[in-house]
Amino acid sequence: MIGYVTLGVKDMDAAKAFYGSLLADLGARVLFDMDRIAMIGTSMDEPMVAVCVPYDGEPAHPGNGNMVAIKAGSKENVDKLYRKALELGASCDGEPGQRIPDMFYGAYVRDPDGNKIAFFVFG
Repeated sequence: MIGYVTLGVKDMDAAKAFYGSLLADLGARVLFDMDRIAMIGTSMDEPMVAVCVPYDGEPAHPGNGNMVAIKAGSKENVDKLYRKALELGASCDGEPGQRIPDMFYGAYVRDPDGNKIAFFVFG
């Protein structure tokens, strides 16, 4: 149902490098790039993360309560993506762990622009 989620950023080159590298192990890459906006994903037919300089020309800033949740596929991948995000300049917003017993395992970071990202697996 979701086609893509868009995150406002200050530096397109830095954002493409961050998300391109972070999500590469999940098979994602920059699929579409038009100066002001770029789509990162595995296919134009699958959900994507878009990064963009805001259309209105105002400064990008993260929304309170907004978050992108990325399916990691396993607890090990949650941990791996969390560590990789930190290595790429993200900050911790919740270390990996079982949030709901036997139901939800996740980790949370803020990208270099302050946007919140969750890596998760059900189970």
